[in-house]
Amino acid sequence: MNPVFISAEQVARLLPIADCIPLMREAMVALSEGRTRQSLRQIVDLGGGDAFGSMPGAMLGGAFGAKLVSVFPGNAARGVMSHQGVVVLFDCESGAVTAVVEAGELTAIRTAAASAAATDALARRDARTLAILGTGEQARRHLAAVRLVRPIERVTIWGRSADKAKVFAAETDAQAVGTVEAAVRDADIVCTTTASPEPILLGRWLKVGAHVNLVGSSRAGPVEAGNDLVARARFFADHREGVLAQGAEFLAAKAAGLIGDDHVVGEIGEVFAGTLPGRQNDTQLTVYKSLGSIVQDLAAAAFVVERMARS
Repeated sequence: MNPVFISAEQVARLLPIADCIPLMREAMVALSEGRTRQSLRQIVDLGGGDAFGSMPGAMLGGAFGAKLVSVFPGNAARGVMSHQGVVVLFDCESGAVTAVVEAGELTAIRTAAASAAATDALARRDARTLAILGTGEQARRHLAAVRLVRPIERVTIWGRSADKAKVFAAETDAQAVGTVEAAVRDADIVCTTTASPEPILLGRWLKVGAHVNLVGSSRAGPVEAGNDLVARARFFADHREGVLAQGAEFLAAKAAGLIGDDHVVGEIGEVFAGTLPGRQNDTQLTVYKSLGSIVQDLAAAAFVVERMARS
């Protein structure tokens, strides 16, 4: 069997975010219902904030494979994707390699789509304002994705580079602001998409009833949100086992003695399936912690391969 090779350009064409959002709902329900298998991601620290990761897993009765990915946060300054690699799919009957899919574009799309699905489930129905922290690839994808699940009327952008924030804002009909506090104080929805090693977002700055997607840190170590935010929140994981072991913001608040493992209410797949309540009232602070799951990559890659075969 000769594997199919799918480029970033082909992924972008075959996997619109609007199509990926329901895929992520289905994948996360399957994860929470035990219809998948996956190991905790293995991470090799390359120094200077750079890392290399491997993520194996399987959708039972469907695709199985692994993602090999490098994460170089400094690439953003050079106009290069921070996440680069491949997703390798195998045939569930013969075990042969069937496809090699470019992972940078796939990761960018599926991460934002998963956050949008979580936002749809957890944010207030009347949410109209959005704050994006960061100016890179994930920031842009999250802005586009959240606009698909809520009728956003106002967007604020914060980034370490004021010039980049202004360019991003001008391109997306948003407003660039000078501080994180100014960006989030009136936001119904907040997406953190930075590579910050230390907290940039504090809970006391947030509007009552806000929803936060913590996205930028995908391993133990870099922390985007303060302990006060985590401790206050109704806190949902993409994958409970992963967040308990590698969710940086959760681990920091736990190390400070503010929370225990039971602070992770459950997995977002349980909310999607209707077996776990999401937001309980309009004043509650909700958090979706995104580490990224191989089942998201497998579902997205299999969709791309199937759509390509039909085109």
